[in-house]
Amino acid sequence: MARKLIPLLLFSLLLCLPVLGSASTVTTSFFPIHLFASNLLNGIDEITLHSLAQPDTGCLHDYQLSSGDLIALSDSDVFLINGADMESFMDFVFDAFPEMPVVNASEGIALLPSVSGETEYNAHIWLTPANAQQMCRNLADGLIRIFPQYEDRIQANLASYVDSLEALDETLKVGLASLTRRDIVTFHEAFPYFADYYDLSVVAVIALEPDDALSTGELAALVTTIRENNLPPLFTEPQYPSLAADVLARETGAPVYTLDPVVTPPSGELPLDWYQTVMLENLKVLQSALGSDLE
Repeated sequence: MARKLIPLLLFSLLLCLPVLGSASTVTTSFFPIHLFASNLLNGIDEITLHSLAQPDTGCLHDYQLSSGDLIALSDSDVFLINGADMESFMDFVFDAFPEMPVVNASEGIALLPSVSGETEYNAHIWLTPANAQQMCRNLADGLIRIFPQYEDRIQANLASYVDSLEALDETLKVGLASLTRRDIVTFHEAFPYFADYYDLSVVAVIALEPDDALSTGELAALVTTIRENNLPPLFTEPQYPSLAADVLARETGAPVYTLDPVVTPPSGELPLDWYQTVMLENLKVLQSALGSDLE
């Protein structure tokens, strides 16, 4: 009952919001979209970029809109989203802001089904550079529709960023082709697109949702799977506790490593090449965990 009341309370608050006048503002749903938009709008100081979710939010699992979010959206020229079921609050956004343009970065991307049962699709589409390129093209197209006066600058930024993502993709392909093992166990449903694209095999997922507490039976089943697959490495994520993975490591002897799904920024100023930096570090981790002639 309490969860159903939240949209009603927020909608009541929305009716009380003042009509704000400001410079051009672009709002993004969460960090990966904010990072891509930062590259596309680089040097266009006339546009203010705002992220709905705080930098330490991670993925938008069960994210609830706040009054501050409503204020930000009420003053936005466009809302950039991941799509693919990531933003579960979009029905409310469409109802509350029927005239606000929304740009869906997932358009044209072949979506994988979610195995969690919470959503139809796996929303972690940004975790291959190829998908990231398509997402940036979608975002650029949407931004140009809203801000046609900046088309040349957005297109130039897009071309430069896509070039860097293509180079990253080639580096990952070469680096991952030499792995001596290809089976992995991931912390949650973040890496199926990456694994599918680079020919890795996710033999088990520790928790379908990051905050899930595993039952004794679930842990026992994971221990069996890990042993049957010759102790593949377990991968945690820096945004979430690693307790379940640590328990599995103690029970099986499988090693534990960390893969970053690029959902949080570094402290301080955000480098525009943060995506590339994190993905190259993930490459090193995978080479160390799975063995490679190119380490």
